[in-house]
Amino acid sequence: MKPLVHSARISALVLGVLLAAWPAAPQPSDSLSSARDLYAAAAYEDSLAMLNRLKGVAAPGSRDQGIEQYRALCLLALGRAAEAQQAIEVVVAAAPSFQPSESDASPRVRSAFSEVRRRMLPAIIQQEYAQAKGAFDRKDFPAAADAFKRVLDMLSDPDVGPAATVPPLSDLRTLAGGFRDLSVSAIPPPPLPTVASAAPAPPPPPPAARLRPAVPKVYGGEDTNVVPPAILRQALPSYNTRTTQTLTGTLALVVSERGDVESAAMLVSVNPAYDRLVMDSVKLWRYRPATLDGVPVKFRRIVQIKVASSTQQ
Repeated sequence: MKPLVHSARISALVLGVLLAAWPAAPQPSDSLSSARDLYAAAAYEDSLAMLNRLKGVAAPGSRDQGIEQYRALCLLALGRAAEAQQAIEVVVAAAPSFQPSESDASPRVRSAFSEVRRRMLPAIIQQEYAQAKGAFDRKDFPAAADAFKRVLDMLSDPDVGPAATVPPLSDLRTLAGGFRDLSVSAIPPPPLPTVASAAPAPPPPPPAARLRPAVPKVYGGEDTNVVPPAILRQALPSYNTRTTQTLTGTLALVVSERGDVESAAMLVSVNPAYDRLVMDSVKLWRYRPATLDGVPVKFRRIVQIKVASSTQQ
């Protein structure tokens, strides 16, 4: 009988180890709402324990942003800064635009989120741009337009700060703007609705009733109420290398309120050597500035480049 007793003790020991390693099961009262109430009552340990139980039973690969957000708040309140930073990183990776509001979080908490966002956002922006460019290359223009807009929105985030004004992010701003314009123009218009009988269109509202939309920093081809810039000088350099095929490229540039080229980037390369000549020549280009209600504004312009083959020249 002794071997049986010995075997039973070993089995009991193994079972105890497995139970100790198994995630704590959520209690019937466990919920994110209950954890928030405990946090609001300054019961940080109890709130964190409940949040850990909720996190422990989450599906593999999925994390609730709300759970990680309140875990970070609890960990910060308990002085566990390193663990709080890890929780914040999960929140920022899942929702880069999220930042606790002044009414929801203390300046210390908001500062902790800003510190993580300043560190993570530049890499997230570059990843988002790569995904947007991939959608553009697949000709999924609606997805590309939305993704490039997210890139532009993140580049304007205060936590990105001066990093948005220097490479590589400064280059991405011009590229993302140009590709967004190309994506928007490539989206086919929705089909017209079919109606049995067309009712007369209502009269347009009086001019005083129309609200002017918020003025963006840089306008583009989608802004039909803006008069585009007119070309005064836009000479491309000569292509001195013999070629047997027609070469094409695409250039995106921002025309300032003064009519000069404020920034430029090659969206589609002709070849590296000729691209450099083009980028040098744009410094001399001049335009009559785009206008909105007669006021000069910045405008994003797309220039298609075509170099004919030597046999056609």
